[in-house]
Amino acid sequence: EWRFLLTGQAHKVPDDGLAKPAAAEEWLTDKSWGEFRSLSTLKALRGLDHDFANHLDHWKALFDSETCHESPFPGKWNDIGDMQKMVVLRALRPDKLVESIQNFIIKYMGQRFIEPPPFDMKKCFDASFVVTPLIFVLTSGSDPTKDFFEFAAQMGMGERTKAISLGQGQGPIAARMIEEGISKGAWVLLQNCHLCSSWMDDLELIVEELNPEQTHSEFRLWLTSMPTKTFPVSVLQSGIKMTKEPPKGMRSNLKTIYFKFGDDDAIRVTNKPRTYMKLLFGLCFFHALIQERRKFGPLGWNIPYEFNDTDLDICVSQLQLYLDMYDEVPWEVLNILTSYINYGGRVTDSKDLRTIDVILRDFYCADILEDGYKFSESGVYQSVKVNEGSPHRGYMEYIESLPVNAGPEVFGMHDNANISYALTDTFETLDTLQLLQPRSSGGGGTSREDVIYDDVIEMQKTLPLDFDLEGIAMQFPTRYEESMNTLLQQESTRFQRLLAKIRSTLGQVKRALKGLVVMSGELEAMSNSIYSQKIPELWDNAYPSLKPLRSFFAEFLDKCKFLQDWIDSNTTPSSYWISCFFFPQAFLTGQLQNYARKHVLPVDTISFEFAVSQLHHSTITEGPGNGAYIYGLFLEGARYDLTVDSIVESHPKQLYTDCPTLHLVPKQDYVQPTENVYECPVYKTLARAGTLSTTGHSTNFVLFVMLPSNQDRRKWIKAGVALFTSLKY
Repeated sequence: EWRFLLTGQAHKVPDDGLAKPAAAEEWLTDKSWGEFRSLSTLKALRGLDHDFANHLDHWKALFDSETCHESPFPGKWNDIGDMQKMVVLRALRPDKLVESIQNFIIKYMGQRFIEPPPFDMKKCFDASFVVTPLIFVLTSGSDPTKDFFEFAAQMGMGERTKAISLGQGQGPIAARMIEEGISKGAWVLLQNCHLCSSWMDDLELIVEELNPEQTHSEFRLWLTSMPTKTFPVSVLQSGIKMTKEPPKGMRSNLKTIYFKFGDDDAIRVTNKPRTYMKLLFGLCFFHALIQERRKFGPLGWNIPYEFNDTDLDICVSQLQLYLDMYDEVPWEVLNILTSYINYGGRVTDSKDLRTIDVILRDFYCADILEDGYKFSESGVYQSVKVNEGSPHRGYMEYIESLPVNAGPEVFGMHDNANISYALTDTFETLDTLQLLQPRSSGGGGTSREDVIYDDVIEMQKTLPLDFDLEGIAMQFPTRYEESMNTLLQQESTRFQRLLAKIRSTLGQVKRALKGLVVMSGELEAMSNSIYSQKIPELWDNAYPSLKPLRSFFAEFLDKCKFLQDWIDSNTTPSSYWISCFFFPQAFLTGQLQNYARKHVLPVDTISFEFAVSQLHHSTITEGPGNGAYIYGLFLEGARYDLTVDSIVESHPKQLYTDCPTLHLVPKQDYVQPTENVYECPVYKTLARAGTLSTTGHSTNFVLFVMLPSNQDRRKWIKAGVALFTSLKY
């Protein structure tokens, strides 16, 4: 049960042909049904999958409930223990698992174990000793430096406090500061230890050699660091750890910003005070919004940028400057400076830059000067009327009236975004728990080694035969008029390398488990990965994937089969599973080359027109005259409705949907439409972020696809709508 809770895997599912009930097809995903089948092999839950159809309405009501983690289970399954209920919840509604875990902890351990203690520097100081380092564990968006210096002054140590920000060459200076502090009784603050990893061994030695008899009684060593592997473990164990969480939520962020403004005089400036106050509130709202978008992970930003108060301060100064400088508000200047330079200077992903520009234009626009201008569809967030008598108090009162937790609609997202956020929270929690697990076997039940051995045997049984690379090269020779032959050779070579690596390493692990060879560090790491259902690092030539091991392996077998079917058919496929390829950009380039060579045209003048086909790929028996049909893409943040031929809002709790078959139509000098379309990015994995490889291509981004849309493209940009070749399951 514990392993299933952490990994979603239990014993092998019996091959009894039990299918998912047809009535549950619309709301129960294949992943959830697969996990139901897997958890039904557990002793306490045996027969759950067969009994599922008998209580379908009750299970559906539980699935739809916002309090499913507190609701009764159907029939006899309500009598199972709390641990078993959490296991079932992981399969049915994993987004509610964290709340269920919290309830479990409250019931068996107490409320205080789920409530973080308040940030109390005095209490931590009182618990310290001269040889005890005090360590601030830094978090994004929070800096304890100001609080530290205020506390130092409060304790009468303001004049005897020395601080240095660590970096290249700063180690020896820091060492001298510590030496002086030890003798004179000063406080020493070493900031950003994570940026000086080469000096951490020296720091460890200094801390170990601290002698209370030779150290001034008022000396204290304070350290700040982001979580990093290079920070000395012994220092971490001997020190007192503190962390200060940044304000969370739109309301908390706005409240903090306006609290710093202090009074009316700070916001009643420029020769256009009302305009300034309106735009200032819009700017502050924008600042809070783009910070809070980070909680949605890749759906919010491809890369989680560290926007901070400095970005806001420079924008406030520029707003004051340009309002005084011009008679009319220079909207375009303010938009460009703010989105592309001040905030955009931190943004390294072009899709994120597009998002930040679209968001800002909702706030830096003429409409914001009108009272009641809506920042979101609900109207809860709006450009509030200025309180002429006391504008600062008026804005503070409005901010206090806002919801504590902002819904996805203020970010321009579907309600499903909250589920995505909760799922991310759930799986990050489970991953952390996996890292904390002991590597030795427990006393009862199936041993850890037996579980790993069974999984290895199961994978070895299903591995396909090696690809005959020489035969493929003869059967599909490199031809000027057919670039797909070259693609097939390249992809077969890549899959053969991965197949050989998987076959070899599985055999080594099997022999190591039997004691026939030494269990090396690499093989032990692979064994741990198999047990935790992670893709082993030894398979470093695998394609990018976020799937658990069992799902990854099943997908790998399907991809091998697609290539083998292509080889066996002795002709190019009528439609292509684009998700199959290691390097889909090669497939796209090959299609452009085929068209260019067929019509004797320069290849750099050819681009794709994207046509959404009404045909399902399984019904397509013949390829198009030009271009190719592709399938296997998944849409996040929206769905495609073939009846209206447009992307539309997602259904509730439907996070990902299949994209219809697309026809890539090569055309010369084709100008992509800008009206009634959404330029949808295609990524390999849900992580979205990637790095530039040596080929000049991103390791994740593939291309933009123009999807028909009957709504403004800005709606889908703010919602983070994108296509993917692979999901997490």
